[in-house]
Amino acid sequence: MACLADPTTIEWRFSDTPVAYPEAVTAMEERVAAIHAGREPELVWLLEHPPLYTAGTSARPEDLLDQRFPVYTTGRGGQHTYHGPGQRVGYVMLDLKRRGQDVRAYVHDLEQWLIATLARFNVKGERREGRVGIWVDRGPHPSGGRREDKIAAIGVRVRHWVTYHGVALNVDCDLSHFGGIVPCGIATPQYGVTSLLDLGILATMPDVDSAMRAAFDEVFG
Repeated sequence: MACLADPTTIEWRFSDTPVAYPEAVTAMEERVAAIHAGREPELVWLLEHPPLYTAGTSARPEDLLDQRFPVYTTGRGGQHTYHGPGQRVGYVMLDLKRRGQDVRAYVHDLEQWLIATLARFNVKGERREGRVGIWVDRGPHPSGGRREDKIAAIGVRVRHWVTYHGVALNVDCDLSHFGGIVPCGIATPQYGVTSLLDLGILATMPDVDSAMRAAFDEVFG
């Protein structure tokens, strides 16, 4: 008889070298099946990818401006996103059957996780109505209004009420790599991208991992 996993346990995995995107997706799909079957505990996996673009289920071909890196079509929600070194990706595999079966509440909690993580670096991350991800107010924009830069992205998928994909937090990545896409379909001049380094914060990946884990426990319990 197969042993069942402890449903109260969350496993944490940290990858120190970049993980190929197809490899990560395969691993997530296998873990989702195992969680659904009760064979493995829930998992939070923090990692980096080599430079690449992913196209979510709402991606528009015209938003791929310059195919300078490999492009992967993925089943997560959202549009085009960049992943690469210096960006901490958090893949989250949780069983929503025992967490209320509320996808909207789950996405809200992912946002709060990122906001709480950024607060540990004295950065005020904020939600914006109609714009996915977490944003930072950078002050007045020369053309009017406020300059707001996206510091973290969110894209999720749910299978058998088990989540996968997750979040991506810009730590010290090369922001010019976002120039090959219209990030998340938002082309308004006042809206750009930023990172902790761009905000003047020197943080190592272990620093970020520690903050993300503490914030996750605070939000998800």
